[in-house]
Amino acid sequence: MNYKKTFRFYLALWLAKLSSFALKILKRNATYFPGKVALSICPDFMGRLDKPKTIIGVTGTNGKTTTCNMINDILSQNGFDFINNKYGSNIDGGIATTLISGSTITGKAKKDLAVLELDERSSNKIFPYVTPTYLVCTNLFRDSLMRNAHTEFISNILNKYIPKETIMIENADDIICSHIAEGNKKIYFSIDRLETDTEECRNIIRDGKLCPKCLTPIKYEYVRYHHIGKAYCPNCDYKCPKPDYHITNLDLKNMQMTLKFKDGEEVYDIINDNIINIYNMLAAIVVLKQLKLTQKQINDSFGKLKIVETRYTEESYKNYKIVTQLSKGMNPIACSMAFNYTRNEKGNKAVIVVLDDIHEEAKGMENTSWHYDTDYELLNDESIKQIILPGPRYMDSYIRCLMADIPREKMVHKKDIIEATSELKLDGIDKIFILHDLYAIEQAKQIKQKVKEIIDEYENK
Repeated sequence: MNYKKTFRFYLALWLAKLSSFALKILKRNATYFPGKVALSICPDFMGRLDKPKTIIGVTGTNGKTTTCNMINDILSQNGFDFINNKYGSNIDGGIATTLISGSTITGKAKKDLAVLELDERSSNKIFPYVTPTYLVCTNLFRDSLMRNAHTEFISNILNKYIPKETIMIENADDIICSHIAEGNKKIYFSIDRLETDTEECRNIIRDGKLCPKCLTPIKYEYVRYHHIGKAYCPNCDYKCPKPDYHITNLDLKNMQMTLKFKDGEEVYDIINDNIINIYNMLAAIVVLKQLKLTQKQINDSFGKLKIVETRYTEESYKNYKIVTQLSKGMNPIACSMAFNYTRNEKGNKAVIVVLDDIHEEAKGMENTSWHYDTDYELLNDESIKQIILPGPRYMDSYIRCLMADIPREKMVHKKDIIEATSELKLDGIDKIFILHDLYAIEQAKQIKQKVKEIIDEYENK
């Protein structure tokens, strides 16, 4: 649809820019409100606003923030001039705010490139007005029951609203994600079979169990985790697609990976050994190669990056390693993968799990059923010597741990985060993992400080 700039559009644009200026004067974040102002005055505002010539969109259940941050940082390090919503909202108001910040007072785009993290649930409010040149889909999993319900629900929204002109960059190892927007041009990425892959799914949940074409049960050549792996229908042609870019050698000992594609092979340094972050790196590389960056430009920039601190931190403190890692509450797959990563780390560990899903967004309608889709059984491991469960949901986590047959004597469960952390036992411990919800970042910082105090007292005995 050809949208024209009307008086209402200009009024919305000018008031939005004025509100952004006022918020900056007041030293307040202008990440969502200006866009909300514009959309309340002119609902199809984003359709009327001029957009950059090239738009990179990143969506999916897990990994979109990390993938976007990688793309943003590498583009910046290589001199690209672009707009992004790195510090803003990924829903319609935030996207509108980002586009407003990159426009003139007449609504012309000031930059030729945009990188936008896009909430998959908000597709119906964004894609009618914004057509990404490339759209990455990192993966599709079940998520918050209050927002995203089930993978079929999200898939249907994406399939309905993704523009036909958009080139999709999809995870070929995700049987659900790789079939989004079937009529669009596709670029697929993948990781070849790993030694740790299994013949059958060992997680509590696996979505996409039935072929959507003929309803035959889906089978796997191998499973990596949940429904990630190499899936196929034994009755028809529905299967994981052949990748255009795939990692043929994942060398975690030397922290390198070999990427194969039509024009050859390239070796990249790995910045984090978590399989989810390796997928995020791969997705970022594929995007950057579409923008004609070289292997040297990308790899040199990776050497300067680290995972954003709200997602992952690692610190050696005296004789211990302290790790904080996001374990996205109400998201059973993200939590299960965090538990699995913790279990597989070498050494003896104490684990502090603060999954606080009581927050403003929930509006008093918290649903705790996601705990029973999460693989707490992964914490029932000999290398994990103590589990501390603090925060408002401490009893939910405790009950779930009991159901996972974790011995009571291994656990501390108290609502007060400092009181609970105070019972940390360091005898025989090498590493302390703090696994925290997205809404418990500040609590995680407090816990980490308390852990350091306990280490100081222990070492000074």
